[in-house]
Amino acid sequence: MGIGLGPFNLGLACLTKPIAELDGVFLESKPDFEWHAGMFLDGAHLQTPFMSDLVTLADPTSPYSFLNYLKEKGRLYSFYIRENFYPLRVEYDDYCRWAANRLSSIRFGTTVTEVTYGDEVYRVRTDAGDTYRARHLVLGTGTVPRLPRACQELTGEVLHTSAYRHRKAELLSKKSITIIGSGQSAAEIYHELLAEIDVHGYQLNWITRSPRFFPLEYTKLTLEMTSPDYIDYFRALPEDTRYRLEKQQKGLFKGINSDLIDAIFDLLYQKDVESGGHPLRTRLITNSSLTRASCQDGTYTLGFHQDEQDKDFEIRTEGLVLATGYHYEPPAFLTPVRDRLRFDAHGRFDIARNYAIDITGRRVFLQNAGVHTHSVTSPDLGMGAYRNSSIIRELLGSEYYPVEKSVAFQEFAV
Repeated sequence: MGIGLGPFNLGLACLTKPIAELDGVFLESKPDFEWHAGMFLDGAHLQTPFMSDLVTLADPTSPYSFLNYLKEKGRLYSFYIRENFYPLRVEYDDYCRWAANRLSSIRFGTTVTEVTYGDEVYRVRTDAGDTYRARHLVLGTGTVPRLPRACQELTGEVLHTSAYRHRKAELLSKKSITIIGSGQSAAEIYHELLAEIDVHGYQLNWITRSPRFFPLEYTKLTLEMTSPDYIDYFRALPEDTRYRLEKQQKGLFKGINSDLIDAIFDLLYQKDVESGGHPLRTRLITNSSLTRASCQDGTYTLGFHQDEQDKDFEIRTEGLVLATGYHYEPPAFLTPVRDRLRFDAHGRFDIARNYAIDITGRRVFLQNAGVHTHSVTSPDLGMGAYRNSSIIRELLGSEYYPVEKSVAFQEFAV
């Protein structure tokens, strides 16, 4: 039983389809597949190559590959001529929908309300009153938007990047817009709004607590950290060390594409030339933590602390976009089986090397949500097929898809 259908559990559904020994079903509360639809900006693309699709790195011959999708859509030669390994974000979403529509094991519009255990099986109850029974669970419920502590008590609807595309028209009517955050989503939104600043005439601010606008580190030896070799090394480290590294390694998967950083500077330069000497209606501010926020009469008052100068300052803005990322919350439906799950000293799931989180070490598995145990490999799309190959090996007791043991040239442990 797969619960939740993001790209990782969808990949598992594709990879288990040809395995006669496995009988699986995948439940998703949404009426259709949806992957970050609020961030389908024009030209936005994945930060991983097309081979990080649902299946290829486990089974290059799978009919659910991205290349097969392109062939059926009549775009394979166009993609080849394009000479760009990175699919458009909207294209990747359409690919996932295409794959989901070819599978009979998926139940959309089905919300899990409770999971219980007895007689060696898990019973999964849904909002429709149905009960499914399964020997194994694979959790793929994903992450939820993270709101800064200062914004959690704000009245009215807070605009997180997850809803940006749906509310962009409303945002463009504001006299001022402030973006808080420093990752790829913040940069994409800032670039898009900067391009339209002269059309709508708003003041545009981009503020981050990071010391600078960090680029995504994407060199090849660094990419070897998304490997089974690094998982083995990281998983064996003491828990406190892993938690320290989790904070330090955010730039490895939450940084900004360097081409986009350059494009933002070039656009700023162009706007400056076109301004005829007038000040630009935009500000970029680093080293500044949000400490307080309030909203009155349609205007936000935001208090910041400049960390290096140790100074407070305030900004008023009509529009506010929180590009503050996502975090994992254990689903409430697991409460009845909490005693069967393992947690670490920090209260988060203690995810085993084989991705199991239950006391037997082989019955309940977790997709994603494991940066504290499996490092940067956890959210990486390219490692999804590897993780699913590993989970399938646990389900069958043998390797159906070969599971790589070592791919890195460098040694992480001494």
